[in-house]
Amino acid sequence: MVALLAALALLAPAPREAPGNILLRETIVGHSLQGRTIKMREYGEATWSGELLVFGCIHGDECAARGIQPVTGGCPDPSADVFVVPNLNPDGTAARSRLNARGVDLNRNFASGWQPIRVRGDLEYSGPRPFSEPETRLARRLVRELRPEATIWFHQYRGGRRPFVRAWGPSVEAGRHFARLAQVVFRRLRWPAGSAPNWQNHTFRGSSFVVELPRGRLSPALRERLAKALVRMGRWVRED
Repeated sequence: MVALLAALALLAPAPREAPGNILLRETIVGHSLQGRTIKMREYGEATWSGELLVFGCIHGDECAARGIQPVTGGCPDPSADVFVVPNLNPDGTAARSRLNARGVDLNRNFASGWQPIRVRGDLEYSGPRPFSEPETRLARRLVRELRPEATIWFHQYRGGRRPFVRAWGPSVEAGRHFARLAQVVFRRLRWPAGSAPNWQNHTFRGSSFVVELPRGRLSPALRERLAKALVRMGRWVRED
């Protein structure tokens, strides 16, 4: 984590200051298979504990959440410390594909419960081995360095219009709490093989869960609810 915070301090452009000396930092933390930059932003007051980590997009065609910012009144909250990776799969987004540039479903490429699924190009292809992709290795590094109290992975799903939070096992409490904050439905569902939350919840202390959004653009009302919920979740993990 020291290395990560140092990178934020050294590589980011001049921090933007808001009233109360609240900072927003941004830096490049890695690159995709095709060399596109992957950025991370830190909102709020830097701290050594109680971080919330948010991945706005892991499937390249499910990126409605990448523009959500955990701010209230246009400013980060000093009582929260939220790290946001807007898009972990920029190659997939450029190709309008769920998969990365090697045809791998990144959310089947993590170690816990990994198993060979289908073949390259299939929508749930798990890759040749766990962490075979640079994007999942980057996510692993960020989680290892930050050791967040909670991690939220945003997705979008077909066949429904209502957003919901899904969690299982040790992430149920945090998932239920975020669902209440965002005023959305909570569902207790097992994780697919090789998924990111399954790996995190088995490997690290903290809670990792998924927010499933409907397809298409988010309504302004839902976007605002999610932004406020992220701020309040950031406070909760620091206070819990």
